[in-house]
Amino acid sequence: MKKVAFYTLGCKLNFSETSTISRMFEEKGYEKVDFNDTPDIFIINTCSVTENADKKCRKVVKDAKKISPDSYVTIIGCFAQLKPKEISEIPGVDAVLGAAEKFKLLEYLDGFVKEKEARVLASEISCANTFNNAYSIDDRTRTFLKVQDGCNYGCAFCTIPLARGKSRSDTIENIVLSAKEIAKKGVKEIVLTGVNIGDFGIQDGKRQEKFIDLIKQLDEVEGINRIRISSIEPNLLSEEIIRFVARSKKFVPHFHIPLQSGSNKILRLMNRRYWRELYADRVSLIKSIMPHCCIGVDVITGFPEETHEDFLDTYNFINDLNISYLHVFTYSERANTQAIDMNGVVPVKERNDRSKMLRILSEKKKRAFYEENIGSTATVLFEDDVDNGKIHGFTENYVRIEANYDPVMINQTRRIVMKGISENMTMQIESEITEMAIS
Repeated sequence: MKKVAFYTLGCKLNFSETSTISRMFEEKGYEKVDFNDTPDIFIINTCSVTENADKKCRKVVKDAKKISPDSYVTIIGCFAQLKPKEISEIPGVDAVLGAAEKFKLLEYLDGFVKEKEARVLASEISCANTFNNAYSIDDRTRTFLKVQDGCNYGCAFCTIPLARGKSRSDTIENIVLSAKEIAKKGVKEIVLTGVNIGDFGIQDGKRQEKFIDLIKQLDEVEGINRIRISSIEPNLLSEEIIRFVARSKKFVPHFHIPLQSGSNKILRLMNRRYWRELYADRVSLIKSIMPHCCIGVDVITGFPEETHEDFLDTYNFINDLNISYLHVFTYSERANTQAIDMNGVVPVKERNDRSKMLRILSEKKKRAFYEENIGSTATVLFEDDVDNGKIHGFTENYVRIEANYDPVMINQTRRIVMKGISENMTMQIESEITEMAIS
């Protein structure tokens, strides 16, 4: 029996796919082990959103060969699709599989016999035109359920359409079946994930179903306590979706909405499909009907032609928004994107300085959001996350909770009162907590 270990870089979508591929190995009789447990085979699922992700891939390969020098190293994921030949030349790599091949790696590589040169199995991205069902199950508290893949948008900074292909989706029927399977495994929370999940419903190049219909049917699945939407474009986050989440039984008051820039000039250069006025309208609507809702924001600093004034437009726009936290990305040049040929390149130091300012703003926004929740009652789903005698979990609206460790609390929903913020930005609770009935 060969031992196989998995390492995932990047997004929730990658985690869902790694988990599904690992189950394929186990069904074939392979033994899944930890990364450090001298595996015979390493499967490294890569990301290529930032330059650092590329460098991280190289480091993971190097670490793998130190742990198990004779191991067979296979690279899959976005970086593998974008630069298969370059990856194949990394010392220690035995095989590289592209987007259309990664779910068939056991078929292509079963036996994992090392050859003189690395094998490259990476078709043109147009061949990645089918949807592969996937969900993570390693964490018994929360599961990432893939509902959509690929993207038809042409954002000037993004390589994802080149790495994952055109937008395509599973059917509502299949996704509901997956949700029911997940519920039987005792998982309490599902996170819907994809590249552009608001674009859900495209099959064979045509829109067959709608995201709103998907979430309505998932809301009826028994055995799942919570469903969370991972990220959704502002132009696809309709009023109907917002109002449904507000009254739903399972969907939680938490939206992650990419902004990327608060300057309409930069949004236009990025090829984004909305103006900042629409973004502000969405945030205002959410907060008007769900005042306790958590809203996360993606933003990019240092995009070509972003002047200091443009950045201040973004900073002030976000400062005025009633949002809860930021994910800040420093722009980095990516091959084969429109942005790489643009003028007005922002010096790297300036990009980093702007990112630092926004990260400080994010900390202020998060603290303000947490302070708004002090004294309120919420439910928390405790995870298998223990540190220094403390157990952690999240409320419906994504406030991280800290309590004294009790193994009985893992994967349980408890009713709590939030009383104060600790030094490490977790919410402390009243000493008395009561277990809620789990449906």
